[in-house]
Amino acid sequence: MSFKDHADNPFASLSPAVWRASTVVFDSFEDFAARKKRQPDGYSYGVTGTPTARGLERRIADLEHARHCVLTPSGQAALMAVVMGFVRAGDHLLVSDSAYGGLKAFASYWLAELGIDVEYYPPTVDGEIEALIKPNTKMICIEAPGTITMEMQDVDAIVAVAKRHGVLTMMDNTWASPLYFRALEHGVDFAVEAATKLFGGHSDLLMGSISMNDFNHYEILRETQSVLGLAASPEDCFLVMRGLDTFPLRMHEQSRNTLKIARWLERHPLVTDVLFPALESHPGHRVWKEQFEGSGCLFSFILKSAPEEAFSKFFNALEHFPIGASWGGTHSLVAYYPASQQKARKFALTDQPIIRISIGLEDPDVLIADLENALRHYQSFTEA
Repeated sequence: MSFKDHADNPFASLSPAVWRASTVVFDSFEDFAARKKRQPDGYSYGVTGTPTARGLERRIADLEHARHCVLTPSGQAALMAVVMGFVRAGDHLLVSDSAYGGLKAFASYWLAELGIDVEYYPPTVDGEIEALIKPNTKMICIEAPGTITMEMQDVDAIVAVAKRHGVLTMMDNTWASPLYFRALEHGVDFAVEAATKLFGGHSDLLMGSISMNDFNHYEILRETQSVLGLAASPEDCFLVMRGLDTFPLRMHEQSRNTLKIARWLERHPLVTDVLFPALESHPGHRVWKEQFEGSGCLFSFILKSAPEEAFSKFFNALEHFPIGASWGGTHSLVAYYPASQQKARKFALTDQPIIRISIGLEDPDVLIADLENALRHYQSFTEA
């Protein structure tokens, strides 16, 4: 990384500059008339980025071992941009049933209405996904592990099938990040990260990234970014770059603490199942161990059956776990997903409510004590 803008510029800083701009000006009529030729790397209008955005795109591409990267204003926007850039009416789209809910809603309520054949597949179908491939299959959307139920997908097996049939693959890789899984090196075409989470790391911004190696794909996605108006704020780009400075340290510590807490919960008599691929008891542990280099800070667990009121007592007894969506920041979080949501899935892992927690940088023993106290409040309802 160079800390100087130009060789003849005497000013140097450890902090990247924040370039704010909507309008880009041109030196001549001819330059303006040919402005589209500046894309996909150059600057023609603020929606496709300023030097601040390009600096972050280069850093994320380096992390992903990618040639190209496009930023979006959120992780959901990144997922939508990939699908909108390449899938058209009449195409067949395969989406993991355990994928992020926003992507599934977009597929069901928008894409299906636009003439796209949307099909959800069992998250653990792995190489047998070949039976679902049609002549018009355009893309497979992967998320490993699943966003709430943590099913592990055999990425290598799915990609091998996709390559044989000329089908594109997109993977939401936010959980493992490129630190623990480089999706492009496993043959995935588009590696998507919700930079909101681990890259930013402080729960104070929204950002998404799409990394790829194919230049034609890059051109299409830069144009998609422009047409859909998916501008990434330069201030948020700066914050993500700052977050990336501590990202490996945070990720290692959070991962270590998460495994400790998951193992503690696995032994608790009120816990029937801990959904975390890094545990030997998880059905997807073998695939995780073979293909991934580490585990994230997010996992879920299922408790012994109890009335809804028991969950209320559990959550309201927590003192160190704020209740909220998202994850991956320095502060731990807890979220609740009711039984009705699980039953509504086509390929449901369970018909029980799920508790999902994200482990931050707090003392893990303090977090364990907090969970233990909350489980005591829950226990009285299981004994009734």
